[in-house]
Amino acid sequence: DMQNNKAYENFPFWIPLLAWSLSLSIYVIGSYILGDLYVPLAIGFIFYCLWIEIRILRVSCVNCYYYGKHCGLGRGKLCSLFFKKGDPEKFIETEISWKDLIPDFMVLIFPLIGGIVGLVRDFSLLILVLMVILVMLSMGGNAMIRGSLACKYCKQKELGCPAEQLFNKSKKTTE
Repeated sequence: DMQNNKAYENFPFWIPLLAWSLSLSIYVIGSYILGDLYVPLAIGFIFYCLWIEIRILRVSCVNCYYYGKHCGLGRGKLCSLFFKKGDPEKFIETEISWKDLIPDFMVLIFPLIGGIVGLVRDFSLLILVLMVILVMLSMGGNAMIRGSLACKYCKQKELGCPAEQLFNKSKKTTE
């Protein structure tokens, strides 16, 4: 409930640091799992993760309220280093669906598929444990950071956020 939470003008540095640490952990674990199967897969995965990040910066962050600021996910200042400021109205008017999130979900799916193939080929307890950790970080870690730290105190959410609308639409239909 936004009325009870003060939106940050700039998030405290530890929140974007935690968000970036989570993302990097997911990317590193995914790369390790895929690299255990076939090193070129890991390299391809690293480039895929880089593409995901650039896509988010170029499409969303340029138009966000937090462009050039410390946002909850740590991309506002980073975006301003590489891309010109966009139009905040575009951010508000954008509509997204679950289909639009498929590239983001693939950051989890690719390593899980590779891990399953690797486990069938040559079982490794380390890879199995890393796959479990990857799922926990991707699902639980992201939900915790977004739900409890980032989105909860986000000024853009007050102005209009397509992701918030998508996730709240889902919540409303399940309640």
